[in-house]
Amino acid sequence: MKLATLKDGSRDGRLVVVSNDLTRCTDANRIAPTMQHALDFWDAVAPELEAMARGLESGSVPAERFHERQALSPLPRAYQWADGSAYINHVELVRKARGAEMPPSFYDDPLIYQGGSDSFLAPRDPIPSRPDWGTDFEGEVAVITGDVPMGCDEETARELIRLVMLVNDVSLRGLIPGELGKGFGFFQGKPSSAFSPVAVTPAALPGWRDGKLHGTLHVDHNGAPFGRADAGIDMTFDFGRLIAHAARTRSLSAGTIIGSGTVSNKLDGGPGKPVAEGGAGYSCIAELRMIETIADGTARSPFLAPGDTVRIEMPGPDGRSLFGAIEQEVVAA
Repeated sequence: MKLATLKDGSRDGRLVVVSNDLTRCTDANRIAPTMQHALDFWDAVAPELEAMARGLESGSVPAERFHERQALSPLPRAYQWADGSAYINHVELVRKARGAEMPPSFYDDPLIYQGGSDSFLAPRDPIPSRPDWGTDFEGEVAVITGDVPMGCDEETARELIRLVMLVNDVSLRGLIPGELGKGFGFFQGKPSSAFSPVAVTPAALPGWRDGKLHGTLHVDHNGAPFGRADAGIDMTFDFGRLIAHAARTRSLSAGTIIGSGTVSNKLDGGPGKPVAEGGAGYSCIAELRMIETIADGTARSPFLAPGDTVRIEMPGPDGRSLFGAIEQEVVAA
């Protein structure tokens, strides 16, 4: 089942069920007016939404054209957005570029930060930027949970994953070091993120298994292929582990979003290569800059500037988009 939230002038938009090919949708208001309502009452409404999805495919329910540009992020605002760093290759490169060792705990203890969730960007919204911010994109996978009890185990956590989507976790690299240097975490360095137009149930994703989404994440920068990493490869911690970690000392409300962190693949046990050189590329500019620094002592690739664009998408086995595309242009703030 595929769900989306369309703009209707309200903060939370209106919930629609979307066809498998992302061309049509049908209004779900009589079942659940918003995505959060559906998540709050998932056990009761999910079977009805699934029936509506089947009716949409068979043509037995009223339908309208689905336009991705009319979509908000599936949850335009959420009770919680916690982003992990499950791809250790990314963390290793960050630390190696600045000459720091990897603490042993990073390989068995997930790393998560809590981001702002009160106002997400829509998947076609511009990204505000200033020259000294060092604006970067981060292509990631994210899940939305049901109610997660405190102290739940990983298997239970996997069963409580309701929906899967993509995310551009916008990061301001010029602001992050100063914030981390204070020892109190991110705030200004992590502005509003944008999520894919469509959220999909795990059962409807051919590449979903063992708490991971296996599939190639397409990240394009200014229209050129930048990243083609497989989200199911080199993911040290699956979503079950990330959710259980987040719920160790607190319960998580239905509608909590958990991110994977920047999707990152190794190549022959070491850093990857650009797509143009036959590699899987990168899901953020910072990772390319790290590799440049390690190889040459300095980073050459600039961060985003006004007029630059980013597109994040994942095709299915048939080549059709699974979640729709995040397409954003950078604008002066």
